[in-house]
Amino acid sequence: MTMKNHMAIICAALSAVALAFVQVGCAREISSTKSSRVSSDGTVRSQEKTVTRAADGSTVTKTQESKTTVHNKP
Repeated sequence: MTMKNHMAIICAALSAVALAFVQVGCAREISSTKSSRVSSDGTVRSQEKTVTRAADGSTVTKTQESKTTVHNKP
């Protein structure tokens, strides 16, 4: 094999590896919403909803809810 053949094989292998990394990618956030509600007893309910799109095109929706109770000291 000549030096040109070695360089061609190395370039092809590096291109294949680089293409694999580019295709994997990472998740991208499509939308995000946050909301809070306060009830009459002082309880705060918060909700956060995030929609992400994976590299394969699928979408994932994550919803996180929390409840905080405020205690009034007499």
